[in-house]
Amino acid sequence: MSRGDKSAYTDKQKRKAEHIEESYESRGVSEKEAERRAWATVNKQEGGGKKSGSGRH
Repeated sequence: MSRGDKSAYTDKQKRKAEHIEESYESRGVSEKEAERRAWATVNKQEGGGKKSGSGRH
């Protein structure tokens, strides 16, 4: 997977990142920096892309 490829994320994770990004932008953070921070936040909270199997929360 190339860097920046978001195909491994669920729709829920993508929506969450979009919402976080908009929040940063509304506080004056540049678009590129807001996107970087948003995905970093999603990765920290969710542990990365899609999970397979059960029992992992």
